[in-house]
Amino acid sequence: IAPISVSKNETPSILVDRERLMQDIHHTAQWGVGKAWGPSPTEVGMSRLTLSDSDKCVRDWFVSTAESYGCNVHVDEMGNIFAIRAGKQEGLPTVMGSHLDTQPAGGRYDGILGVLAGLAAVRTIHERGIETEFPVGVVNWTNEEGARFPQCMMASGVWAGATNVDKVHQIAAIDDANATVKSELTRIGYLGEIKADWRATPLAAHFELHIEQGPILEASNQRIGAVQGVQASRWFTITVTGRDSHTGATNFENRSDALLTSAKMILRSHQVATQFSSLASTGLLNIEPGSTNTVPGVVTFSLDLRSNEDKNMEAMEELLRSDFKKIANDEDVGTVNAGCTRGRGCTVSWRVDSNAKVAQFDEECIQCIEKGSEALFVDEAAALTRRMYSGAGHDSVHTSTRVPTAMIFVPCREGLTHNPAEYCSPEDCGNGAQVLLNAVLGYDRLRATKAG
Repeated sequence: IAPISVSKNETPSILVDRERLMQDIHHTAQWGVGKAWGPSPTEVGMSRLTLSDSDKCVRDWFVSTAESYGCNVHVDEMGNIFAIRAGKQEGLPTVMGSHLDTQPAGGRYDGILGVLAGLAAVRTIHERGIETEFPVGVVNWTNEEGARFPQCMMASGVWAGATNVDKVHQIAAIDDANATVKSELTRIGYLGEIKADWRATPLAAHFELHIEQGPILEASNQRIGAVQGVQASRWFTITVTGRDSHTGATNFENRSDALLTSAKMILRSHQVATQFSSLASTGLLNIEPGSTNTVPGVVTFSLDLRSNEDKNMEAMEELLRSDFKKIANDEDVGTVNAGCTRGRGCTVSWRVDSNAKVAQFDEECIQCIEKGSEALFVDEAAALTRRMYSGAGHDSVHTSTRVPTAMIFVPCREGLTHNPAEYCSPEDCGNGAQVLLNAVLGYDRLRATKAG
Protein backbone atom coordinates (compact mmCIF):
# COMPACT_ATOMS: atom_id res chain seq x y z
CA ILE A 1 0.00 0.00 0.00
CA ALA A 2 1.46 3.36 -0.97
CA PRO A 3 2.07 5.98 1.71
CA ILE A 4 -0.52 8.70 2.13
CA SER A 5 -0.74 11.64 -0.21
CA VAL A 6 -0.26 15.13 1.14
CA SER A 7 -2.09 16.87 -1.70
CA LYS A 8 -4.38 19.72 -0.71
CA ASN A 9 -7.11 18.02 -2.67
CA GLU A 10 -7.00 14.73 -0.81
CA THR A 11 -7.72 13.58 2.69
CA PRO A 12 -5.52 10.95 4.34
CA SER A 13 -6.20 7.44 3.09
CA ILE A 14 -4.32 5.84 5.98
CA LEU A 15 -6.30 6.70 9.07
CA VAL A 16 -5.40 6.24 12.72
CA ASP A 17 -8.11 4.48 14.71
CA ARG A 18 -9.04 7.34 17.01
CA GLU A 19 -11.38 5.30 19.19
CA ARG A 20 -8.71 2.72 19.94
CA LEU A 21 -6.24 5.48 20.77
CA MET A 22 -8.60 6.84 23.41
CA GLN A 23 -9.21 3.33 24.71
CA ASP A 24 -5.46 2.90 25.15
CA ILE A 25 -5.15 6.23 26.97
CA HIS A 26 -7.89 5.35 29.43
CA HIS A 27 -6.88 1.67 29.74
CA THR A 28 -3.30 2.48 30.71
CA ALA A 29 -4.52 5.09 33.22
CA GLN A 30 -5.25 2.20 35.59
CA TRP A 31 -1.52 2.12 36.36
CA GLY A 32 -0.94 5.18 38.50
CA VAL A 33 -4.44 6.36 39.39
CA GLY A 34 -4.42 9.95 40.63
CA LYS A 35 -6.96 12.43 41.91
CA ALA A 36 -10.49 12.58 40.54
CA TRP A 37 -11.52 15.94 39.11
CA GLY A 38 -14.99 15.04 37.81
CA PRO A 39 -17.70 12.37 38.08
CA SER A 40 -16.76 10.37 34.96
CA PRO A 41 -14.46 7.33 35.30
CA THR A 42 -12.11 9.03 32.82
CA GLU A 43 -12.10 12.29 34.80
CA VAL A 44 -9.30 11.06 37.02
CA GLY A 45 -5.73 12.30 36.97
CA MET A 46 -2.48 10.37 37.06
CA SER A 47 0.27 9.75 39.60
CA ARG A 48 2.71 7.48 37.77
CA LEU A 49 6.16 8.36 39.01
CA THR A 50 9.07 7.00 37.04
CA LEU A 51 10.43 3.55 37.92
CA SER A 52 7.56 2.92 40.34
CA ASP A 53 5.47 -0.25 40.34
CA SER A 54 2.83 1.48 38.21
CA ASP A 55 5.53 2.57 35.76
CA LYS A 56 6.67 -1.05 35.47
CA CYS A 57 3.11 -2.12 34.65
CA VAL A 58 2.65 0.40 31.85
CA ARG A 59 6.13 -0.39 30.51
CA ASP A 60 5.27 -4.10 30.37
CA TRP A 61 2.07 -3.27 28.49
CA PHE A 62 3.97 -1.00 26.09
CA VAL A 63 6.53 -3.70 25.29
CA SER A 64 3.98 -6.46 24.69
CA THR A 65 1.75 -4.16 22.62
CA ALA A 66 4.61 -2.92 20.44
CA GLU A 67 5.79 -6.49 19.85
CA SER A 68 2.28 -7.46 18.74
CA TYR A 69 2.58 -4.77 16.03
CA GLY A 70 5.72 -6.33 14.60
CA CYS A 71 8.27 -4.25 16.50
CA ASN A 72 11.60 -5.42 17.83
CA VAL A 73 12.08 -3.99 21.30
CA HIS A 74 15.25 -3.22 23.19
CA VAL A 75 15.98 -1.39 26.44
CA ASP A 76 19.10 0.61 27.24
CA GLU A 77 20.89 1.17 30.55
CA MET A 78 18.64 4.13 31.37
CA GLY A 79 15.47 2.12 30.82
CA ASN A 80 14.65 3.88 27.55
CA ILE A 81 12.47 1.51 25.51
CA PHE A 82 12.92 1.50 21.72
CA ALA A 83 10.28 -0.37 19.68
CA ILE A 84 11.32 -0.53 16.02
CA ARG A 85 9.43 -1.94 13.03
CA ALA A 86 11.53 -2.91 10.00
CA GLY A 87 11.20 -1.18 6.64
CA LYS A 88 11.91 -2.26 3.08
CA GLN A 89 15.47 -1.05 3.38
CA GLU A 90 17.93 -1.27 6.21
CA GLY A 91 18.69 2.05 7.83
CA LEU A 92 18.21 4.14 10.94
CA PRO A 93 14.65 4.33 12.28
CA THR A 94 12.42 7.37 12.24
CA VAL A 95 10.89 7.34 15.72
CA MET A 96 7.97 8.87 17.54
CA GLY A 97 8.90 9.53 21.16
CA SER A 98 7.71 10.92 24.46
CA HIS A 99 7.27 9.62 28.03
CA LEU A 100 4.87 7.57 30.15
CA ASP A 101 5.82 8.96 33.58
CA THR A 102 3.73 11.74 35.13
CA GLN A 103 3.81 14.35 37.84
CA PRO A 104 2.60 13.28 41.34
CA ALA A 105 -0.66 15.13 40.67
CA GLY A 106 -0.69 15.02 36.88
CA GLY A 107 -3.10 14.23 34.10
CA ARG A 108 -3.44 11.48 31.51
CA TYR A 109 -2.18 13.31 28.40
CA ASP A 110 1.19 14.96 29.16
CA GLY A 111 3.77 12.65 27.54
CA ILE A 112 1.35 9.75 27.49
CA LEU A 113 -0.44 10.99 24.37
CA GLY A 114 2.86 11.12 22.46
CA VAL A 115 3.81 7.53 23.24
CA LEU A 116 0.35 6.03 22.71
CA ALA A 117 -0.22 7.99 19.51
CA GLY A 118 3.11 6.63 18.30
CA LEU A 119 1.87 3.13 19.05
CA ALA A 120 -1.40 3.92 17.26
CA ALA A 121 0.57 5.03 14.20
CA VAL A 122 2.64 1.83 14.23
CA ARG A 123 -0.55 -0.21 14.69
CA THR A 124 -2.05 1.47 11.63
CA ILE A 125 1.04 0.69 9.55
CA HIS A 126 1.06 -2.91 10.80
CA GLU A 127 -2.64 -3.64 10.35
CA ARG A 128 -2.79 -2.03 6.91
CA GLY A 129 0.21 -4.08 5.80
CA ILE A 130 2.17 -0.97 4.89
CA GLU A 131 5.88 -1.30 4.20
CA THR A 132 7.73 1.88 5.03
CA GLU A 133 10.94 2.49 3.09
CA PHE A 134 12.98 2.59 6.28
CA PRO A 135 12.35 1.41 9.85
CA VAL A 136 9.93 3.39 12.01
CA GLY A 137 9.23 3.06 15.69
CA VAL A 138 8.30 4.43 19.09
CA VAL A 139 10.46 5.31 22.09
CA ASN A 140 9.47 5.75 25.72
CA TRP A 141 12.03 7.99 27.42
CA THR A 142 12.66 7.45 31.15
CA ASN A 143 11.98 10.18 33.72
CA GLU A 144 11.13 13.13 31.53
CA GLU A 145 9.23 14.76 34.38
CA GLY A 146 12.01 14.70 36.97
CA ALA A 147 9.38 14.42 39.69
CA ARG A 148 10.69 11.39 41.59
CA PHE A 149 14.35 11.69 40.62
CA PRO A 150 15.13 15.42 40.41
CA GLN A 151 16.48 15.81 36.91
CA CYS A 152 14.00 16.45 34.13
CA MET A 153 14.47 14.99 30.64
CA MET A 154 16.88 12.66 32.38
CA ALA A 155 17.30 9.65 30.12
CA SER A 156 17.06 11.46 26.81
CA GLY A 157 19.81 13.70 28.18
CA VAL A 158 22.00 10.68 28.85
CA TRP A 159 21.25 9.28 25.37
CA ALA A 160 22.25 12.60 23.80
CA GLY A 161 25.45 12.84 25.84
CA ALA A 162 24.34 15.89 27.83
CA THR A 163 24.69 14.08 31.14
CA ASN A 164 26.78 11.19 32.47
CA VAL A 165 25.07 7.84 32.98
CA ASP A 166 27.10 6.87 36.07
CA LYS A 167 26.24 10.11 37.85
CA VAL A 168 22.60 9.88 36.86
CA HIS A 169 22.39 6.27 38.04
CA GLN A 170 23.31 7.48 41.54
CA ILE A 171 20.60 10.14 41.81
CA ALA A 172 18.35 9.29 44.76
CA ALA A 173 14.57 9.54 44.93
CA ILE A 174 13.33 12.68 46.66
CA ASP A 175 11.40 10.60 49.21
CA ASP A 176 13.89 7.74 49.73
CA ALA A 177 17.66 8.25 49.81
CA ASN A 178 18.18 4.48 49.43
CA ALA A 179 16.30 4.29 46.14
CA THR A 180 18.55 5.37 43.27
CA VAL A 181 17.87 5.46 39.56
CA LYS A 182 20.01 2.37 39.05
CA SER A 183 18.57 0.41 41.96
CA GLU A 184 15.00 1.14 40.83
CA LEU A 185 15.76 0.28 37.19
CA THR A 186 17.10 -3.03 38.49
CA ARG A 187 14.14 -3.59 40.81
CA ILE A 188 11.50 -3.22 38.09
CA GLY A 189 13.56 -5.12 35.49
CA TYR A 190 14.37 -2.26 33.11
CA LEU A 191 18.13 -1.85 33.53
CA GLY A 192 19.05 -2.73 29.96
CA GLU A 193 22.45 -3.90 28.81
CA ILE A 194 22.69 -1.59 25.79
CA LYS A 195 24.61 1.62 26.39
CA ALA A 196 22.41 4.70 26.72
CA ASP A 197 24.07 6.61 23.93
CA TRP A 198 23.02 8.04 20.57
CA ARG A 199 25.79 6.06 18.89
CA ALA A 200 24.61 2.78 20.43
CA THR A 201 20.99 3.41 19.41
CA PRO A 202 21.21 5.84 16.48
CA LEU A 203 18.05 7.39 15.05
CA ALA A 204 17.22 8.98 11.70
CA ALA A 205 14.75 11.50 13.16
CA HIS A 206 12.58 12.11 16.23
CA PHE A 207 8.95 13.32 16.11
CA GLU A 208 7.12 14.10 19.35
CA LEU A 209 3.38 14.73 19.76
CA HIS A 210 2.46 16.60 22.93
CA ILE A 211 -0.32 18.67 24.41
CA GLU A 212 0.63 22.34 24.18
CA GLN A 213 0.67 22.93 27.96
CA GLY A 214 -0.30 26.50 27.18
CA PRO A 215 -3.34 28.48 25.96
CA ILE A 216 -2.23 29.72 22.53
CA LEU A 217 -3.81 27.12 20.23
CA GLU A 218 -7.09 27.03 22.12
CA ALA A 219 -7.34 30.83 22.27
CA SER A 220 -6.69 31.14 18.53
CA ASN A 221 -9.05 28.29 17.58
CA GLN A 222 -6.21 26.41 15.94
CA ARG A 223 -5.69 22.67 16.03
CA ILE A 224 -2.03 21.89 15.26
CA GLY A 225 1.17 23.55 16.39
CA ALA A 226 4.27 22.89 14.27
CA VAL A 227 6.87 23.51 16.95
CA GLN A 228 9.98 25.32 15.77
CA GLY A 229 11.94 24.91 18.98
CA VAL A 230 11.97 25.16 22.77
CA GLN A 231 12.73 28.17 24.93
CA ALA A 232 16.03 28.47 26.72
CA SER A 233 15.79 27.78 30.44
CA ARG A 234 18.06 28.23 33.44
CA TRP A 235 17.34 26.97 36.93
CA PHE A 236 19.06 28.36 40.01
CA THR A 237 18.94 27.80 43.75
CA ILE A 238 19.33 31.11 45.58
CA THR A 239 20.33 31.17 49.26
CA VAL A 240 19.81 34.34 51.29
CA THR A 241 21.45 34.41 54.73
CA GLY A 242 20.43 36.91 57.38
CA ARG A 243 20.05 36.52 61.14
CA ASP A 244 17.36 34.85 63.26
CA SER A 245 15.87 37.31 65.74
CA HIS A 246 12.75 37.94 67.80
CA THR A 247 9.93 39.57 65.83
CA GLY A 248 8.73 41.64 68.77
CA ALA A 249 12.06 42.66 70.25
CA THR A 250 13.93 43.48 67.01
CA ASN A 251 12.95 46.68 65.23
CA PHE A 252 13.12 46.98 61.42
CA GLU A 253 16.40 48.91 61.43
CA ASN A 254 18.19 46.03 63.22
CA ARG A 255 16.73 43.12 61.27
CA SER A 256 18.51 40.94 58.72
CA ASP A 257 15.28 39.49 57.34
CA ALA A 258 16.15 36.75 54.85
CA LEU A 259 12.53 36.24 53.78
CA LEU A 260 11.77 39.91 53.14
CA THR A 261 15.01 40.16 51.16
CA SER A 262 14.10 37.04 49.16
CA ALA A 263 10.65 38.44 48.43
CA LYS A 264 12.25 41.58 46.98
CA MET A 265 14.51 39.43 44.82
CA ILE A 266 11.59 37.40 43.52
CA LEU A 267 9.72 40.62 42.68
CA ARG A 268 12.82 41.94 40.92
CA SER A 269 13.14 38.75 38.85
CA HIS A 270 9.61 39.33 37.55
CA GLN A 271 10.40 42.95 36.69
CA VAL A 272 13.59 42.03 34.84
CA ALA A 273 11.93 39.19 32.92
CA THR A 274 9.17 41.58 31.87
CA GLN A 275 11.82 44.02 30.64
CA PHE A 276 13.28 41.31 28.38
CA SER A 277 9.91 39.90 27.21
CA SER A 278 10.85 36.67 28.99
CA LEU A 279 9.70 34.68 32.02
CA ALA A 280 10.81 34.20 35.63
CA SER A 281 9.24 31.98 38.28
CA THR A 282 9.86 30.76 41.80
CA GLY A 283 8.25 27.47 42.78
CA LEU A 284 10.27 26.35 45.79
CA LEU A 285 10.81 28.27 49.02
CA ASN A 286 12.46 26.98 52.20
CA ILE A 287 12.42 29.13 55.33
CA GLU A 288 14.55 28.65 58.45
CA PRO A 289 13.94 28.39 61.33
CA GLY A 290 10.22 28.45 60.43
CA SER A 291 8.66 30.03 63.50
CA THR A 292 5.87 32.62 63.62
CA ASN A 293 7.70 34.89 66.06
CA THR A 294 11.22 34.55 64.64
CA VAL A 295 12.59 36.68 61.82
CA PRO A 296 13.82 34.13 59.22
CA GLY A 297 17.60 33.81 59.15
CA VAL A 298 18.06 31.62 56.05
CA VAL A 299 15.86 31.32 52.98
CA THR A 300 16.46 29.18 49.92
CA PHE A 301 14.35 29.65 46.82
CA SER A 302 14.29 28.44 43.25
CA LEU A 303 14.58 30.73 40.25
CA ASP A 304 13.46 29.56 36.80
CA LEU A 305 14.31 31.85 33.88
CA ARG A 306 13.02 31.26 30.33
CA SER A 307 13.34 33.07 27.00
CA ASN A 308 13.10 32.50 23.26
CA GLU A 309 16.54 34.07 22.83
CA ASP A 310 19.82 32.92 24.40
CA LYS A 311 21.12 36.50 24.55
CA ASN A 312 18.22 37.44 26.83
CA MET A 313 19.19 34.67 29.24
CA GLU A 314 22.73 36.00 29.51
CA ALA A 315 21.53 39.56 30.02
CA MET A 316 18.91 38.61 32.62
CA GLU A 317 21.29 36.50 34.69
CA GLU A 318 23.96 39.20 34.66
CA LEU A 319 21.50 41.90 35.70
CA LEU A 320 19.84 39.79 38.39
CA ARG A 321 23.13 38.75 39.95
CA SER A 322 24.04 42.43 40.27
CA ASP A 323 20.59 43.48 41.50
CA PHE A 324 20.29 40.62 44.02
CA LYS A 325 23.59 41.65 45.58
CA LYS A 326 22.34 45.22 45.90
CA ILE A 327 19.02 44.05 47.35
CA ALA A 328 20.88 41.91 49.89
CA ASN A 329 22.79 45.06 50.92
CA ASP A 330 19.46 46.88 51.30
CA GLU A 331 20.29 49.24 48.44
CA ASP A 332 17.59 50.70 46.24
CA VAL A 333 16.88 48.70 43.07
CA GLY A 334 13.94 49.75 40.98
CA THR A 335 10.84 49.86 43.15
CA VAL A 336 11.49 46.86 45.40
CA ASN A 337 12.26 48.99 48.49
CA ALA A 338 9.33 51.35 48.08
CA GLY A 339 7.85 52.13 51.49
CA CYS A 340 10.29 49.83 53.31
CA THR A 341 12.60 50.51 56.28
CA ARG A 342 16.31 49.91 55.64
CA GLY A 343 17.69 47.04 57.72
CA ARG A 344 21.12 45.52 58.37
CA GLY A 345 21.27 43.55 55.14
CA CYS A 346 21.94 39.92 54.22
CA THR A 347 24.23 37.90 51.97
CA VAL A 348 23.21 36.01 48.82
CA SER A 349 24.69 33.04 46.97
CA TRP A 350 23.75 31.32 43.71
CA ARG A 351 23.86 27.72 42.53
CA VAL A 352 23.28 26.84 38.88
CA ASP A 353 21.08 23.73 38.65
CA SER A 354 20.50 23.56 34.90
CA ASN A 355 21.27 25.57 31.79
CA ALA A 356 19.55 24.77 28.50
CA LYS A 357 19.94 26.93 25.42
CA VAL A 358 17.19 27.53 22.88
CA ALA A 359 16.56 24.29 20.98
CA GLN A 360 15.96 24.85 17.26
CA PHE A 361 14.13 22.06 15.46
CA ASP A 362 14.78 20.71 11.97
CA GLU A 363 13.15 22.58 9.08
CA GLU A 364 12.45 19.46 6.99
CA CYS A 365 10.75 17.77 9.96
CA ILE A 366 8.68 20.89 10.59
CA GLN A 367 7.61 20.95 6.95
CA CYS A 368 6.59 17.27 7.16
CA ILE A 369 4.35 18.20 10.11
CA GLU A 370 2.82 21.08 8.19
CA LYS A 371 2.20 18.86 5.17
CA GLY A 372 0.75 16.23 7.49
CA SER A 373 -1.68 18.82 8.83
CA GLU A 374 -2.43 19.91 5.28
CA ALA A 375 -3.34 16.33 4.39
CA LEU A 376 -5.75 16.16 7.32
CA PHE A 377 -7.43 19.55 7.11
CA VAL A 378 -7.06 20.18 3.35
CA ASP A 379 -8.23 23.72 2.53
CA GLU A 380 -8.53 24.70 6.21
CA ALA A 381 -4.95 23.71 7.02
CA ALA A 382 -3.46 27.20 6.86
CA ALA A 383 -6.01 28.54 9.33
CA LEU A 384 -5.78 25.60 11.71
CA THR A 385 -1.98 25.23 11.83
CA ARG A 386 0.63 27.56 13.29
CA ARG A 387 4.37 27.57 13.85
CA MET A 388 5.26 28.21 17.47
CA TYR A 389 7.81 27.75 20.24
CA SER A 390 7.41 25.57 23.29
CA GLY A 391 7.61 27.20 26.70
CA ALA A 392 8.21 23.85 28.39
CA GLY A 393 11.13 21.46 28.05
CA HIS A 394 10.72 18.09 26.35
CA ASP A 395 12.84 15.07 25.44
CA SER A 396 13.00 16.53 21.94
CA VAL A 397 15.30 19.24 23.33
CA HIS A 398 17.98 16.59 23.76
CA THR A 399 17.26 14.56 20.64
CA SER A 400 17.50 17.73 18.55
CA THR A 401 21.21 17.95 19.41
CA ARG A 402 21.85 14.62 17.69
CA VAL A 403 19.17 13.98 15.05
CA PRO A 404 16.58 15.93 13.02
CA THR A 405 13.72 16.62 15.43
CA ALA A 406 10.38 18.41 15.54
CA MET A 407 7.26 18.46 17.69
CA ILE A 408 3.51 18.58 17.15
CA PHE A 409 1.30 20.43 19.62
CA VAL A 410 -2.44 19.96 20.11
CA PRO A 411 -4.63 22.13 22.35
CA CYS A 412 -5.30 21.31 25.96
CA ARG A 413 -8.22 22.87 27.79
CA GLU A 414 -7.35 26.28 29.26
CA GLY A 415 -3.67 25.43 28.77
CA LEU A 416 -3.85 23.47 32.03
CA THR A 417 -1.22 20.79 32.65
CA HIS A 418 0.64 19.15 35.55
CA ASN A 419 -2.81 18.96 37.07
CA PRO A 420 -5.34 16.11 37.42
CA ALA A 421 -7.86 18.12 35.34
CA GLU A 422 -5.49 18.31 32.35
CA TYR A 423 -7.65 17.53 29.32
CA CYS A 424 -7.24 17.07 25.59
CA SER A 425 -10.40 16.25 23.67
CA PRO A 426 -10.70 12.99 21.73
CA GLU A 427 -10.90 15.07 18.55
CA ASP A 428 -7.62 16.84 19.27
CA CYS A 429 -5.91 13.64 20.40
CA GLY A 430 -6.98 12.02 17.14
CA ASN A 431 -5.91 15.00 15.06
CA GLY A 432 -2.48 14.96 16.66
CA ALA A 433 -2.06 11.23 16.12
CA GLN A 434 -3.10 11.54 12.47
CA VAL A 435 -0.68 14.40 11.80
CA LEU A 436 2.05 12.40 13.56
CA LEU A 437 1.47 9.42 11.28
CA ASN A 438 1.28 11.65 8.21
CA ALA A 439 4.51 13.42 9.15
CA VAL A 440 6.44 10.23 9.79
CA LEU A 441 5.30 8.67 6.51
CA GLY A 442 6.13 11.90 4.73
CA TYR A 443 9.61 11.95 6.25
CA ASP A 444 10.07 8.30 5.28
CA ARG A 445 9.26 9.19 1.67
CA LEU A 446 11.61 12.13 1.82
CA ARG A 447 14.43 9.86 2.99
CA ALA A 448 13.68 7.43 0.16
CA THR A 449 13.81 10.25 -2.37
CA LYS A 450 17.21 11.34 -1.08
CA ALA A 451 18.50 7.76 -1.04
CA GLY A 452 17.29 7.16 -4.58
